[in-house]
Amino acid sequence: MNTELFELYSDYLLSSFGKTTATQLSSLLDGAYSHDQVTRLLSRNHFDSKTLWHHVKAVVRQEERDDGVLIADDTIQEKLYTDENDLIAWHFDHTFGRSVKGINLLNFVYHVGDISIPVAYKLIEKPIQYSDVKTKKVKRKAEPTKNEDFREMLKVCCDNQLKFRYVLADSWFCSNDNMLYIRHKCDKHFVMASKSNRKVSLSEEDKSQGRSQRIDSIDFSEEKPIKGWIAGVDFPVLLFRQVFTNKDGSKGILYLICSDLECDAEALKAIYKKRWKVEVFHKTLKSNASMAKSPTYTVLTQSNHLFMSIYSAFRLEVLANKLDLNHFELRAKLYLTALKSSFQKLQSMKGCVT
Repeated sequence: MNTELFELYSDYLLSSFGKTTATQLSSLLDGAYSHDQVTRLLSRNHFDSKTLWHHVKAVVRQEERDDGVLIADDTIQEKLYTDENDLIAWHFDHTFGRSVKGINLLNFVYHVGDISIPVAYKLIEKPIQYSDVKTKKVKRKAEPTKNEDFREMLKVCCDNQLKFRYVLADSWFCSNDNMLYIRHKCDKHFVMASKSNRKVSLSEEDKSQGRSQRIDSIDFSEEKPIKGWIAGVDFPVLLFRQVFTNKDGSKGILYLICSDLECDAEALKAIYKKRWKVEVFHKTLKSNASMAKSPTYTVLTQSNHLFMSIYSAFRLEVLANKLDLNHFELRAKLYLTALKSSFQKLQSMKGCVT
């Protein structure tokens, strides 16, 4: 791999405000690298989560602490006008409540102090095609489930001896298997959102007798979590209800499950609030790291471009952290610099005409 071109491609993704193409990067570099060389970077390498860890490991080791958190979440980038393949397929997007055509990315972001670093990822591919019984339409599905991917990625992070105390995730990953894996295989704690219909028992006797109730039927005190038991989970957990106000003024309720019995209400809210950092990371992938702006059309080149976007978002985070700016402030400075250069060039051209 050409290391210099690798870094230049990353800089290009962070500097670009439009489509990112091999031809444009070659022109930007005044032909120092040809269109074909840029194309080969994406078509002859196999960048993956292991490659990402190799590039972020040094920064992680400088920043990591035992009180760090590992945040899991997935995001979907729509690609409506790109041909469907194993990578670009139809995925259910809970944001819209429907399936959308695009790329589904599962990320693990490590947050400690003031920095958030991507440490593992998985592109959800759907290579298995089948005919839907009802509609007779051809559909696609993945081989491992997303929760199986979650546990495999978590195993890798633990094998890499990443220092953290809590795993944070939304209700999609709040399964018994994941909770058991985090506590027994990783010896870590978790704070996860729960679906409102989750059945819990409020005493060991109730659990042993099979008596349970929906979590949204419990008479919670919003000042203090309560201890509960979940069927199929061999340790007690804390149950907590958090009421919040949405942007439109409506009220929302969040049910949290935590394995650390030492947490109080304030600690629970503070810990789970850090989960928002993965949403910020996904937003910067889409808005600041050219995630969807490449016209690549094979699974390999698309996957490698997506890797480069993740790596670029990491580099942006490190730079923004050093400059004490957020990602959008830093990009705004780049845009203003480019705009000034264009404006000055235009004035120069107008002077030549007159």
